[in-house]
Amino acid sequence: MRTVSRAVRTLLATSGRPELTDTAILLTSEAVTNAINACKLEGHLTPVTLHAGWSSPHRFRVLIHDEAPGIPRTRTPTPTDEDGRGIHLIAHGADAWGVCTHGPGRGKATWFELGNR
Repeated sequence: MRTVSRAVRTLLATSGRPELTDTAILLTSEAVTNAINACKLEGHLTPVTLHAGWSSPHRFRVLIHDEAPGIPRTRTPTPTDEDGRGIHLIAHGADAWGVCTHGPGRGKATWFELGNR
């Protein structure tokens, strides 16, 4: 996860938008963790792929692809649950987010954007 955080931090620092860094790293970490856990659950050994960059001059987009079936969904964890908050954090922390199932290959891509506010 450290490599992912460094990549996102570097992209935002060099672009002059360091104010997005903490949120981008948190949401990226949640999305990557969800993808890794989904792959482990299904026994997929293929890598999780991260793409990050500017979709427009003011919109930073992060996309995480994995080959596990199913779509991530928002859950309502109990106060004692140790997981189940990732998509909730993404939904409330991002300016836009979604899941794509089209494109080449199996699986899906979870994406989010920051910078609209």
